[in-house]
Amino acid sequence: MVKRMKESFNRQMVKDDVLSGLTVALALIPESVAFAFVAGVSPIISLQTAVIIGLIAATFTGRPGMISSSTAALSVVFASLIAQHGLEYLFATVVLMGIIQIVIGVFKLGKYARMIPYPVMLGFLNGLSIVMFLAQWEQFKVKKIVMVDGVEMIQKVWLPRSDMLIMLLFVAFTMAIIHFVPKLTKAVPSSLVAIVIMTIIAVLLDKNGYHLRNVQDFAGMELKGGLPKFHIPQVKISLDMLKIIFPYALIGGLAGLTEAVLTLRVIDEMTDTRGHTNKECIAQGIANTINGFFGGMGGDAMIGQSIINIKSGGRTRLSGLVAASGLMMFIMFGSNFVNVIPLASLVGVMFMVVVGTFKWESLKYGKKIPKEDIIVVVAVTLITVLVDLATAVIIGVILSALIFAWQKGKAIQVNKRNSHCGSKVYEVDGPLFFGSVLEFKDLFDIKEDPDNIIIDFKNSRVMDHSAIEAINSITEKYFNQGKKIILRHLSEDCQLLLKNAESIIEVNIEDPHYHVADDLL
Repeated sequence: MVKRMKESFNRQMVKDDVLSGLTVALALIPESVAFAFVAGVSPIISLQTAVIIGLIAATFTGRPGMISSSTAALSVVFASLIAQHGLEYLFATVVLMGIIQIVIGVFKLGKYARMIPYPVMLGFLNGLSIVMFLAQWEQFKVKKIVMVDGVEMIQKVWLPRSDMLIMLLFVAFTMAIIHFVPKLTKAVPSSLVAIVIMTIIAVLLDKNGYHLRNVQDFAGMELKGGLPKFHIPQVKISLDMLKIIFPYALIGGLAGLTEAVLTLRVIDEMTDTRGHTNKECIAQGIANTINGFFGGMGGDAMIGQSIINIKSGGRTRLSGLVAASGLMMFIMFGSNFVNVIPLASLVGVMFMVVVGTFKWESLKYGKKIPKEDIIVVVAVTLITVLVDLATAVIIGVILSALIFAWQKGKAIQVNKRNSHCGSKVYEVDGPLFFGSVLEFKDLFDIKEDPDNIIIDFKNSRVMDHSAIEAINSITEKYFNQGKKIILRHLSEDCQLLLKNAESIIEVNIEDPHYHVADDLL
């Protein structure tokens, strides 16, 4: 009985992974084409990149169910490189980027991404939702030749009003199908059902005289290609060449891993499981290194497509493998179907992803969470929309760290008492570091204190060189007033770093054995 249930469960999981993978494969097509336009390469290069990155990353992934492909972040990073130096330099850069990502994973540096605070994650998701929402409106535009100062130029303009209304109606219909199909059956991903139904309707309308914009219209060409071919980048390896590609490889590698790790964390929360960050860094690196040798533009994890996969039932690496191989099959053998898929259906799918990704509860937080966290959420959201994801996350982490330092800095206090021998004792409570040194210095009444002072650090911890300098400053002020000062419960390295420890003060080391973060040690 148990064996039969296991077999049934496994069959169900395989079916869910296959169907969700096929859904993702279809949704990858217009985005891959769009990224190609951003980077300035052929749509076929972007699509083949999606295939290779998807296959390799899914094979070695540390987060089953995650989808990797060519992405907007890397398209933006590499656009200027391609424009200035051409495709061969791009391929070499992608190889180097992959090697950098592998090194980061091997040395287990990816674990530090787990330190990203939740408000940063929240801002990232909200910002990404807005970016995805705004990006879809490009598909409501068409190219038009206009005259500017007597010169013909191609500009993108909005669809005519009637066409715009019809497309919006089809988008709404697609979203309705995705919303209501799961209430009837969960045997097939609702997104896949919506795409198939809308494609059939679009073909019937086309036969009756009304053309609904499709993938071929968006790409400006019929999408059909073959298997990627092995290609060694045709560049002369030299110091000058490395000077050109290394900055792009480093920025691209870090941007890609940032998006991959954040996607991993989002899927962790959705599935209540935990992925392996360093393993994923290595998987992304291997995928990009191989991709560079097959004439690809590089890629990383895609949060939107990953969410589609998870919500469609994809849970194992099989879904990622099916998505990549399915995309390749569509390009090679299913181009007739792919080219007539209406953009309205794919926009509808992405709008549903936006609705599911945006953290609507964050709009109701108000006074329920600290205002500092709200500032971080809003800042990361805006930077994600106005700049890019990687920059937003980096600034968000820095902002969170500064807010934390400020709050901890204000937490330091002192308990003052007089000892039986006439000395005044300051018992410091709270961490002493760069954020709290100003508060620390204001705790002492140097002129009014007696001749003998004891500062006890039993309930404190000296964290960095700024703290050492603050202690040194206090001891010098007491010394200049002709007063004796004793420091208790300081670690040995604190004593070594106090410049005037021997001539001015008496240090009672006693029991601490921690180390201070300082380059001088």
